Amino acid sequence: AMWLKPEEVLLKNALKLWVQERSNQYFVLQRRRGYGEEGGGGLAGLLVGTLDAVLDSTSKVAPFRILHQTPDSQVYWSIACGSSREEITEHWEWLEHNVMKTLSVFDSNEDITSFVQGKIRGLIAEEGKDSFVKEDDPEKFREGLMKFEKCFGLPEQEKLITYYSCSYWKGRVPCQGWLYLSTNFLSFYSFLLGAEIKLIISWDEISKLEKTSNVILTESIHVCSHGEDHYFSMFLHISETFLLMEQLANYAVRRLFDKETFENDPVLHDPLQITKRGLENHAHSEQFSAFFRLPKEESLKEVHECFLWVPFSHYNTHGKMCISENYICFASQDGSLCSVIIPLREVTGVDKTDPANRGVSISTKGKTAFRFTEVRDFELLVAKLRMKCNATASPQHIISTEVAAGSAADSPKDFGAGQSKMGQRDNSKTVSTEALMTVYHPQDAENLDSKMLKEKMKEQSWNILFAERGHGVSMFRTKKTRDLVVRGIPEALRGELWLLFSGAVNDMASNPGYYAELVEKSLGTCTLATDEIERDLRRSLPEHPAFQSDTGISALRRVLTAYAFRNPQIGYCQAMNILTSVLLLYAKEEEAFWLLVAVCERMLPDYFNRRIIGALVDQAVFEELIRVHLPQLTDHMTDMTFFSSVSLSWFLTLFISVLPIESAVNVVDCFFYDGIKAILQLGLAVLEYNMEKLLTCKDDAEAVTVLNRFFDSVTNKDSPLPPAVQQGSSLSDTKSDHPKVDITDLIRESNE
Repeated sequence: AMWLKPEEVLLKNALKLWVQERSNQYFVLQRRRGYGEEGGGGLAGLLVGTLDAVLDSTSKVAPFRILHQTPDSQVYWSIACGSSREEITEHWEWLEHNVMKTLSVFDSNEDITSFVQGKIRGLIAEEGKDSFVKEDDPEKFREGLMKFEKCFGLPEQEKLITYYSCSYWKGRVPCQGWLYLSTNFLSFYSFLLGAEIKLIISWDEISKLEKTSNVILTESIHVCSHGEDHYFSMFLHISETFLLMEQLANYAVRRLFDKETFENDPVLHDPLQITKRGLENHAHSEQFSAFFRLPKEESLKEVHECFLWVPFSHYNTHGKMCISENYICFASQDGSLCSVIIPLREVTGVDKTDPANRGVSISTKGKTAFRFTEVRDFELLVAKLRMKCNATASPQHIISTEVAAGSAADSPKDFGAGQSKMGQRDNSKTVSTEALMTVYHPQDAENLDSKMLKEKMKEQSWNILFAERGHGVSMFRTKKTRDLVVRGIPEALRGELWLLFSGAVNDMASNPGYYAELVEKSLGTCTLATDEIERDLRRSLPEHPAFQSDTGISALRRVLTAYAFRNPQIGYCQAMNILTSVLLLYAKEEEAFWLLVAVCERMLPDYFNRRIIGALVDQAVFEELIRVHLPQLTDHMTDMTFFSSVSLSWFLTLFISVLPIESAVNVVDCFFYDGIKAILQLGLAVLEYNMEKLLTCKDDAEAVTVLNRFFDSVTNKDSPLPPAVQQGSSLSDTKSDHPKVDITDLIRESNE
């Protein structure tokens, strides 16, 4: 099917040849008589066939067409034709979805017709340039480039990336024209009915960029700059356009803030390197790495639609297999929330199976075989993957479809860095290989009180899950996994699962020995960062016995100093000490270091540099969520910045600095599984829980008191930690009139 250059059609004599199939106020979809009718449409059909043959011997008339009309007009304009009902319906639906509602805003029928004609011509031009990359069609691109240079008079080094046909809303009326995306500017040009419209907006001056829809506009892109709103709509490919706009706006902002970081990123350093394809690949790779929490260096190489056999549910889930340099990942697309990450280092064999269903089987060291089916070009894929892994066909006995529980190869290894000679301070000679919890609260197996029993039951639930879905980096993750995380991870499994869900397990496996080396290099260095670290060591978790002794303090010093040495851009920022001390409670020292890397560089990017830009951005998101979900609160507050100032510590320390430790760790569980979303949700739940009290507050100070009292009243009734370590006010504490709130309930509510 195709859009046609609008031409007049007189319907009086044509009615007998065409049958109307659908119509509305402005458009008609017609079928050629005799086409698709039983018996060829009788005499009329025969007549049409003969007529077609006589009138138009050169080309066959397409059996479907769409006409544009205005009420009360005799004139119709042909705007699209198609060879099948499916094809023409797609065009019809695009018109209904993007153009129909808009037409009511015009005052006269002439305006409507000239708008529709302009729109269709724009679409034809856009389809004509087919793909907008200059490599693909240099002629078309050169034409666009000349227009761009002539219209806007921007500096010579401004590079045009791509351009789209769309409509820009000037007041209540849309103007059909072209949107140009270049390295530093978004520009729009339209020349219609003698009126010229030009718009140039610098990417770094955009304060809001979003996809929206309202009554007239089904889907449009909203750009806000200097307090002015601009709306663009009727794109052929709105998602692609929006993705590129997002990328360009991001780049511009990052160039402003982090000049030094991007010296080594060729694209940011030299905007002339930016291409449309590069931007799209970058966006997809970023989404991919973030979703599967892979090391930063990974980039998405190929995607295959396929099915994965889920042994414990006995069905095939439909989704996408995503392949990067060192990982094969799968995420379901059918709502079952199933995902799997297979590092190539774990793969022992790749096989073609079940050729009728185009099957690929991937065996891993954990004795698990992942079975994919309906993979296009499956033979080629098997050959490629074998080369990647240097794997051969696997010996038959390995292939089992069931998941072998906790085999040695797949369970987290003990990465003790051993004794390395560091003569700095006596206590710094070794990297400790035990999580501090195991040293300070060895679990007393004999003495099982009700809390310990509950804890053992939780562990049991996880063990059943591992037996069913695998244990270690390639386990199946499903909704069930998340449900168990929300209930709070058992103490004994916490370190291991944090490592797994944050992706730190992969960073660590790819860099053996890196941490011990870093400790050796960094110890004894004196910088601004090490002075600040020294100052904060004893204020990190001062109540906890682990940090009242040298063991804990030295481990904390080593991890923070090593990190500051690894990433001088961030160095050390207050809040990192609080987070790291909690990581050290549950993870071995080297693991805690890689968890810190995952948080600072992937999960909370730009949070811990001098300007905490990342945290400020998320706070703006938080304010927006409050406006949407808690409007009463927004109306009551004279100034929304209150929420930003009070919630900054929630974001920077994942609530560790405001909640008692035994409750805070449950929040950290959710954060490692769900990312920043968990913190935003919990923030909303906290405000909602205290809504009535906050609405009676007269000033900020009162509101702060309300929230602090609330945080002190949060308990974790299941926590097996000894009372000496717990920070929540004990249950016998009668001073507090605040009703107790259990952290598990609060987290559950925040997820709803």
